[in-house]
Amino acid sequence: MQLTPNDKAEDLSSYNDSDSQSSNSQPSNTQLPETTLSKRIDGVLQAIGNAASWIWILLMGIIILNVFMRYALGEGRIEFEELQWHFYAVGWLIGLSYCFAYDQHVRVDLIHGHLSLRTKSWIELFGILLLLLPFTCTVIWYSVPFISYSWEMHEISSAPGGLPYRWVIKSSLLVGFVLLALATISRLSRVLALLFHRKRSDIQPTATTL
Repeated sequence: MQLTPNDKAEDLSSYNDSDSQSSNSQPSNTQLPETTLSKRIDGVLQAIGNAASWIWILLMGIIILNVFMRYALGEGRIEFEELQWHFYAVGWLIGLSYCFAYDQHVRVDLIHGHLSLRTKSWIELFGILLLLLPFTCTVIWYSVPFISYSWEMHEISSAPGGLPYRWVIKSSLLVGFVLLALATISRLSRVLALLFHRKRSDIQPTATTL
């Protein structure tokens, strides 16, 4: 049996209609409101995150150069190997705040996706107050003497030919978690705005969802 052009057009039209109805039947994500505080903090985090993204280009260049020297020239460099994990650590620590502020981190939760917006917001609120903020503040608190001791001892790499100034890479721990604390404050202000101050004039909707 062959379909005429009119039959094909009707089938295509019915398919588009059913597809649009199924897409409309899916629940849409409600946007988190944006506060004046969150806009200022997120702007700073975005600028820092965009600048730090070049670290990954440098990291790939160092890896390629180190592999070329090791296998083509038969000469490996400890400095390059240490630079690799230094750049990786800096990129990862700074990326934490950017991912959290713009909700780009991975969420693996089969239950969370089926909850109402207010329930998600309450879970987000308690998760920030009881888990993320205490953990972030603890890391910041203990990282200060950790870095200070390394600076006072003029700590260097224990590997022969390794990099000096070990306190520099250790300082990225403090910088990364201070930025994460700022991102947490920004996220907290948006969750509180959604739960308690949704109708205020200084709150605007954005594309970030729970």
